[in-house]
Amino acid sequence: MTTIYLVRHGETVDNAAHIMQGQTQGELNATGIKQAQEVCDKLASEKIDAFVSSDLHRSIQTCEIIARPHHKEVVQTPLLRERDWGSFTGKYIPDLQEVKEWPDDIESLPRLQSRAQNFLTWVKVTYPDQTVLAVGHGIINKAIQSVYFKKPMNEIHRMENAEVRILVL
Repeated sequence: MTTIYLVRHGETVDNAAHIMQGQTQGELNATGIKQAQEVCDKLASEKIDAFVSSDLHRSIQTCEIIARPHHKEVVQTPLLRERDWGSFTGKYIPDLQEVKEWPDDIESLPRLQSRAQNFLTWVKVTYPDQTVLAVGHGIINKAIQSVYFKKPMNEIHRMENAEVRILVL
């Protein structure tokens, strides 16, 4: 069995400002660095065989902090990138709650869930019978859990910054 410690990146400057980051790089703020360090401390004695991250900076930063005591490199994959929010990217999130019709340039849920399934398959094939810590983002992590639990995304609870959930494949 392959075990995944699924982690959401630490808080970023844009998270704190309620800005839709999407596939922008992002930067951890002081709270996010502290959150990543807390996960690092909590998992320092766990046997983790591999560390995988989205290829966006905020996830890489989080994963590198958590991986430090394990002395392992962080493998990056675009499969863990956040949902592409298209023209919503960079917008103030509370303003988007009034929008009735979404633009066509937002990554569709079927495409997002396909990417999530591809991630789970990739991990299982690449890291058989290993423990993998994977740092992603709020919506892609939700999609991964949706596929894993075979539940609609709206039934998956939102992950907080630096929250860890365990999946066994």
